[in-house]
Amino acid sequence: MPLPVVALVGRPNVGKSTIFNKIVGKKMAIIEDTPGVTRDRLYSEAVYNQYKFNIIDTGGIDVSTTAFNKEIKIQAEIAILEADVVVFVVDGKEGLTQNDFVVRDILRKSQKKVIVAINKMDNKDAQANIYDFYELGFDTYIPISGIHNIGFVELMDNITMNFQEMEEQEEDNRLKFSIIGRPNVGKSSLMNAILNEERVVVSDIAGTTRDAVDSVFKYNGEEYVVIDTAGMRKKGKVFETIEKYSLLRSLRAIDRSDLCLVVIDALQGITEHDKHIAGYAADKGKGIILVVNKWDAIKDVAIKDYTKTIRNEFQFITYAPVVFLSALTKKRIHTLMPEIKRVYENTRRLIKTSILNNVIMDAYQLNPPPSYKTNRLKIYFASQTGSAPPKFTLRVNNKSLVHFSYYRYLENKLRENFDFSGTPIIIQFKNRGDET
Repeated sequence: MPLPVVALVGRPNVGKSTIFNKIVGKKMAIIEDTPGVTRDRLYSEAVYNQYKFNIIDTGGIDVSTTAFNKEIKIQAEIAILEADVVVFVVDGKEGLTQNDFVVRDILRKSQKKVIVAINKMDNKDAQANIYDFYELGFDTYIPISGIHNIGFVELMDNITMNFQEMEEQEEDNRLKFSIIGRPNVGKSSLMNAILNEERVVVSDIAGTTRDAVDSVFKYNGEEYVVIDTAGMRKKGKVFETIEKYSLLRSLRAIDRSDLCLVVIDALQGITEHDKHIAGYAADKGKGIILVVNKWDAIKDVAIKDYTKTIRNEFQFITYAPVVFLSALTKKRIHTLMPEIKRVYENTRRLIKTSILNNVIMDAYQLNPPPSYKTNRLKIYFASQTGSAPPKFTLRVNNKSLVHFSYYRYLENKLRENFDFSGTPIIIQFKNRGDET
């Protein structure tokens, strides 16, 4: 079951981002230090009591080429398409404006649950105006203050009222992979090539597939599930300008996948949006394969040279294998499924404790960490504590002595000794006396 989606909608400067950060529980960085990826955070997972859900801050959607009112309208319509619950944020100090009514008119046509969050309600003057907002015509109004943390329990109780509590899902052992990427890179064509049949409508117009489509197929006698996230079908060209919309749809598919095929258009080259999408898959701990599509149309570039370009651009996922193919002509399509199977197995790879300790201790002896104020990191014991993605816990004398560069060194040593191609790996450090 995919997680429910909550969308924060409203005109600019009503405090959506403050509320988003409060619900998520931490201030989300706009720019990250990871080499090769800078991405804005408009989508995150959140937990409240026993409920887990995804939350979208539509204020982060950039449609700067459109008129002001059109921008608000687009954001509201995106939220309606994606969300199970819409939180309509209004400004309690400023009162209702014409733009609030633009949003209201769109939301009233939807069948979604709408909660009006009246923000900035941290003084008596603002509270006296609360009844003015009833003019919007919705059922639920909650006064809050994003900055002063007022009204959030009531808001969260209302948001999660009909959500199912987190529980163990019935296990589906079939390998599930999603085809993700920006519009018009050939995701539907790739799905057709994999399925070897015209099961998905293929079009050259970006955004013609309305919903993620799950298809089951057999390869070498085993069942696989492929999730296509090609985009959306919606009247009006205005939606074709919103590349980030495809990111929202991709994120929901990523949640349900064991691994992700990030499709890149060989002709158009690598864009920031390609990196955004791959970055979210990496953040979720999913296996990743970079698929360079339309390779049949490239005449003067060798695979080796194109791979070098990809490695430079995707420095944050140097572990991801690259597959070159043409979904349309099926050239090199046979190279994809073996790679999918290999990456899936790597995400679940288990390393014997004795062998793991040999590798870690050899790495430590070969290159001891530098001392800091006469203190030096000591590693006592290593164990694997998780899979999908592989997770390793190292018992040390003082975890605060672990430098990022030494973390990278140990990760590289693990990758040199074991096949973790396509999967992120996590190394955590715990002081010897800490609870497990």
